[in-house]
Amino acid sequence: MRKRGRLKVFLGMSPGVGKTYEMLRAARKRKAEGADVVVGVVETHGRRETESLLRGLEVMARNPIDYKSRALMEFDIDGAIARRPELLLVDEYAHSNVPGSRHPKRWQDVEEILAAGIDVWTTLNVQHLESLSDVVLRITGVRQRETVPDGALSRADDIELVDITPEELRKRLAEGKVYVPETARLASENFFKIENLTALREMAMRRAAQTVDDQLVATLREKGVQGPWAAGERILVLVGGDGMAGTLVRAGRRLSDMTMDAPWTVAHIDRPSATAHDAARGARLSEALKLAEQLGGRTVVLSGDDVVATVMDYVHRNNITQIVLGKGRDSRWSAFIGRSLATELLRSSQGAAVHIITDPATATETPAPRRWTGFGSWSGYAIGAAFVGLATGLALMLDQTFQRVDLGVVYLSAVLAAGVLYGLRPALVAATVAFLTYNFLFLEPRYSFAIGSPTDILTLLVFWAVALVTGALAGRVREQARRAQRRASAVSALLAASQTLSAAEGHIQTARVLAEQTAAAAGSRAVVLLPQGDDIVMVAHAPDAGAPEDGTLGSAAMAAARWAWERGEPAGHGTGTLPQASWTFWPLQGVRGRAGVAGVAANALVPSSDEERLVLALLDNGAVALERAQLAGDAVETESLRRADRFRGALMNSVSHDLRTPLSTVLGASTTLIEYGATLSAEVRADLLLSIREEAERLNRYVGDLLDMTRLEGGGLNVKADWIDVRDVLNAAAERVSRRLQTRTLTRDFPGDLSLVMLDQGLLEQAVVNILENAIAYSPDGSTIELAAYEDRGSVVISIEDQGKGIPTEALERVFDKFRRMEEPSDRTQGAGLGLAIAKGFVEAMGGRIAAASPIVDGHGTRILISLPKAIATHRDLL
Repeated sequence: MRKRGRLKVFLGMSPGVGKTYEMLRAARKRKAEGADVVVGVVETHGRRETESLLRGLEVMARNPIDYKSRALMEFDIDGAIARRPELLLVDEYAHSNVPGSRHPKRWQDVEEILAAGIDVWTTLNVQHLESLSDVVLRITGVRQRETVPDGALSRADDIELVDITPEELRKRLAEGKVYVPETARLASENFFKIENLTALREMAMRRAAQTVDDQLVATLREKGVQGPWAAGERILVLVGGDGMAGTLVRAGRRLSDMTMDAPWTVAHIDRPSATAHDAARGARLSEALKLAEQLGGRTVVLSGDDVVATVMDYVHRNNITQIVLGKGRDSRWSAFIGRSLATELLRSSQGAAVHIITDPATATETPAPRRWTGFGSWSGYAIGAAFVGLATGLALMLDQTFQRVDLGVVYLSAVLAAGVLYGLRPALVAATVAFLTYNFLFLEPRYSFAIGSPTDILTLLVFWAVALVTGALAGRVREQARRAQRRASAVSALLAASQTLSAAEGHIQTARVLAEQTAAAAGSRAVVLLPQGDDIVMVAHAPDAGAPEDGTLGSAAMAAARWAWERGEPAGHGTGTLPQASWTFWPLQGVRGRAGVAGVAANALVPSSDEERLVLALLDNGAVALERAQLAGDAVETESLRRADRFRGALMNSVSHDLRTPLSTVLGASTTLIEYGATLSAEVRADLLLSIREEAERLNRYVGDLLDMTRLEGGGLNVKADWIDVRDVLNAAAERVSRRLQTRTLTRDFPGDLSLVMLDQGLLEQAVVNILENAIAYSPDGSTIELAAYEDRGSVVISIEDQGKGIPTEALERVFDKFRRMEEPSDRTQGAGLGLAIAKGFVEAMGGRIAAASPIVDGHGTRILISLPKAIATHRDLL
């Protein structure tokens, strides 16, 4: 693995302190020492003393990027990696790249350069640190748009603080060494005030000191030095979807820095009973969680209706020592009863420190008036009014029938029904209509809306209270039902996807299933790319109608996909890498490694939404399924290699004996005949010649078996089918083995009429010969071998039966394996153990089946059955 390059940051309190000048001066010194130094990008801002330091240094050409019909020059990442200098200078660490660049920020360019093993020097002003942007805003009144995550600076190997006094900086500003005179005058009156510069200088010094402390602690820990480390602190930051979310995240990061880089987590409490948040709150929450990850924190979403209990449970289980939360302006009711989230956490903290952050902008701003959203569906209001009408009819009937009937309960039932079925607003309208009707018809003075008694006001309040309670409860129940339905749908989708992925055969089919499931979950187009050689290629897309043209994704999308594959992190639209791409890609990370890349069309998923979580869960399942399919393929290949290796070993073992034995016999007999032939009797010479012929025939059969098995293993078997009479094939095979029978008897049992079959005569004859030779080899002298044929409705059956000692039952399944022979001392003289394996291969190549049965009679004998299919089944009346 390539070693990561070293990063050095020249840190200053503001522009004009000399960061770039100091970096170039140190670089010239390194070059004088013999180092390979290259300037990737340096902004001199027209300062002559800075430009003079560039002389003698190699400066890379910049990369032109088209933006709004203009060619803007940016840092060339690929050129820098291809050049591979020992040290690369990249100015302005917080710079925002032109849209269309590979990364939105220059610090991300630097990360890629470092990952390539190149050392980098860069410059940074302290106000550009993300965690300090709120503090800088309060001090200077200027919001910094270009920021760097604190984690990027924390990964720096060296930080050099470039410092001058505020008075000296303002003097440089007045002399025109920082900005042109008019700009310098405005800056001096605003940003470059003495008090602002002093505060920024303190922050720069603190940040540099903090980095030195972190490096010291890391070194001491690495060397095993004991000490009271402050890493026991753990910080929990609670955020919602309000405007304080980003502020709280940055406060959590600053608190982590002050406690020796303590681990910190940003948590959001998802209340199942709460009403759904609007899109704006969801977007703010998503941005806050992303910001936390960029700043080096962890994120977690907790679920629970009791926020305090949920938070404290997490605090206790994770040993949290610091809790950070925001506090806006409480409502008068909350202030009156003394209940708020901050107050309740203070009461329940039990040893954990609680930090309450107030945002002046949030605390003093007047809540925006709610925009009227209309009455929604009018059916709820109409049915609520209908309930009141039914209650009025019932009340009139009861009023005429009985005396002193509490008719208010009847109207209360109508309000209750409207609230349960249709929610808060229809219930309130029904309560108002019910009270007016009740007051007009049944309360004194009748047929008037005048309030005759104070208790009538109480009746109205009771109606409204019932409407409020039932409406709120009904809304909560409906929201819980919707959430439960969404979660059940997500679980069902995951289960169905898991089942479908498990049933897929091969990695290509698995990729297609994954693309289909992802497209269905995202409601958009989806693609899956798998590795092929040194690159990744698109192997699946869904839906088919939305397939990319020409089967390609475009250069920007493919670059994002390759980035996700090589780096194992999301890339493309909505990410920090190639955000201009029209797709978002995620690496498919399995258990053992990356299995591929999946992509979804841009803007298909809302960040941190249920749909995005479902898609990510699907991709996790898909990654495991792809890995499993790949492992299955590797297992098949490994098994094939194992079998081939076993075949090779058995073949070499067989060749070493089965070729040498007949050759030795032929060589010995022929040598005897040549050297002593004249002295030998006629009977001895004949016996030697017979041995030579038998061993030569045996050698010929063995070579033939090897050639046949090679044809079977290599897939080169050519079946030439024709209509044949099986009886002719059996007679020909019997003639070929007749001389090897010696004292054995071969009987034939064929019917007078036998159906023709479409087969290869040569292959069938060789298969029968191999089985007969096997029967001869394992049958005792004087025994009988039976060759028979018969037919049933669908096939012609050949039966070959011997009277040998038989095959053990546990060995029947392996009798057709290659190089399989009976385990007995004389077995080597019987053949190479390929005959039955070749017979099985030939029969199955013709569409037939072969099987063995043993023992047959009295624990002895073996029967081999060959079933050959008919082209047309025979009617049972014709058999």
